[in-house]
Amino acid sequence: MPKSRPTPPLTVNLWKAGLSSVPPEIWRRDDWEVLILADNDLTEIPAVLGRLRALHTLDLGHNALRAVPDEIGELHGLTRYLYLHDNRLTQLPGALCALDRLGYLNVGHNPLGRLPETLGAMAGLVELRAQSAELSSLPDSVGQLLLVRELWLGGNALTDLPEGVGALGELRLLELRDNALPQVPEALRALPLLRRIDLRGNRIEELPSWIGELPSLEKLDLRWNAVDDASEAVAALRERGCVVLT
Repeated sequence: MPKSRPTPPLTVNLWKAGLSSVPPEIWRRDDWEVLILADNDLTEIPAVLGRLRALHTLDLGHNALRAVPDEIGELHGLTRYLYLHDNRLTQLPGALCALDRLGYLNVGHNPLGRLPETLGAMAGLVELRAQSAELSSLPDSVGQLLLVRELWLGGNALTDLPEGVGALGELRLLELRDNALPQVPEALRALPLLRRIDLRGNRIEELPSWIGELPSLEKLDLRWNAVDDASEAVAALRERGCVVLT
């Protein structure tokens, strides 16, 4: 007996459709599972968005949004992807953090200044992207994202990471290029699965002695820092097979 084919998700794909507003017919049904409105000229999303409880993927990237309605927090079926990157958002609604089953969140390339203090409530996050978001610090609650495997935080103004980052035992990739870090954050010392660290373009002059103790580290990118390529720490990492770029 032939296997039945999986039913494709109910999808609206209006990518690069030249939209300045969302067509009203989109809101006439509430069973959409994928809604793609990326690369348009949208300046707002109406509150009726909260009715689309079946959505598991929402792409609002590359628009001109200045705000996201609080009703986004009602999308409890949003478990896969949420793209809000490359807009004009100056803040994220606290209601966003009610999406505790969301796996992927991209809020990069917005003039946010900060992430919500309740970010840690998004317990399902596996990947968080917040590059070039004008961040000078991260909320302490980031340490509650216990499932997160990838953190992309390049192009900000971070000078350190919260101690809670040391609790992110599933973290594999940490991207911190083009920040203002004067040293490798101490919190990384406790991360047993961390494989790749990108620290390009910071203000680091030397590596801590514990860097060689990270058991899973495979690649450390230190280009455009002042780290001595001939230092003992660099040599020790290379000797154990870690790729170190200086």
